[in-house]
Formats: sequence, C-alpha cells, structure tokens
Amino acid sequence: MKLADAKKDQYRKLAKENSYRSRAVYKLSQINKSYHILKNGMKIVDIGAAPGGWLQLASKLTGNTGLVIGIDLKEIEPIPSVITLKRDVDDRETLPTILEILGGKADLVLSDLAPNVSGLWEIDHLRQIDLTRKALEITKSILRQEGNALYKVFQGEATSEFVADTKKIFSEVILTKPDASRKQSSELYLLCRKYKPTKIYNNYL
Repeated sequence: MKLADAKKDQYRKLAKENSYRSRAVYKLSQINKSYHILKNGMKIVDIGAAPGGWLQLASKLTGNTGLVIGIDLKEIEPIPSVITLKRDVDDRETLPTILEILGGKADLVLSDLAPNVSGLWEIDHLRQIDLTRKALEITKSILRQEGNALYKVFQGEATSEFVADTKKIFSEVILTKPDASRKQSSELYLLCRKYKPTKIYNNYL
C-alpha cells in the first residue's frame, strides 16, 4: 500500500480518532462482533501483542474483573490494567511466567504474530506459520478446557496442515477474514472454539 493510500485508510483514521494504537484493533473488534469471543471477567493472553491495539480492546471488554496479558519481543507501552511481557515465544521461561501470572488457565488465547517481512512470499509465509505454531504449542499448556483461541495465518502451502492440526484439539475451527483486513492481504484468522486437551502438554516446561 502506498503512503498516500495508507493515509486514506478508514481504519487507520478511526484508530487515531479513538486513541487505539493500530488499525488491527478493528479486525479483532469485527471478529468479536460476529463470534462474541471477548467477555467480561475473562483471562486473556495475547501473543505477539505489540503495539497493543488488541490489548486495549481486550482490557476494555473484560473489565475490572478480567486479566489481560500481552507478550511480544518488542517493548509495549504500558496500558492500564494490562500486564505486558517483553519475551520471545521460544524462551523456555515464557510459559512458566505466563502460568504464574494467570494463576490458573486462560479463557482465550490471541495470536497476531507476523515475521519481519523479507519480500519473498514463500519464505514469509512459512516463517509466519512457524511462529503461529509456537503460539499453538503455548496454547496447549495455558488454555483451559473448552476455552477459545484466535490465530492469524498467512495463506499458502502450509496453511491447510496448520488448520488440520488445530482441528485435532478444538471442537470447531472457523476461517474468517474481517472487513478491516485489507483485501489484497493474504492474512486470514483462524477462530478455534472449545479446546479439548487429550493429554498433558509439557513442550515448554
């Protein structure tokens, strides 16, 4: 997208007007309006949370009784009532830290992970799916039974295999593309409902 086009982007304008940190907040908002995944009092973990737009919305909708945790390699500027961790998903200390803060299990896991784009589509796609797989592995240890998850995926040769893997541990998997996601973008969102753990996952412990 050219800079001139970006300036005309309605969601970018809306984000600025409503003091949200990124236009991506409207992707989550639209998915939530359709599927009602964000609720008052929830415990939510957002993986790949910078700059924090999703955290802002999650905190708003979960209210004072909720708990929202954001994780990213990049520094996230503080958000009231949100706990942020500057961590790599590969760091073996990340999972124990999340579980300690949760004091139990999460109701919802969010993942909007994306690699630094190289411009070589096949490489970028595979790197994005690899990152999202790591989020899925963390999910297995932190999400409560019957909990939900939302993952961004780049469309490509590895997408169908990833979708098949999520179907093994969730009762329902829905592919969706909100209006706020640019039409030319290859991103999709995978809404996974009703987690059904079949064993104890210790991958990161």
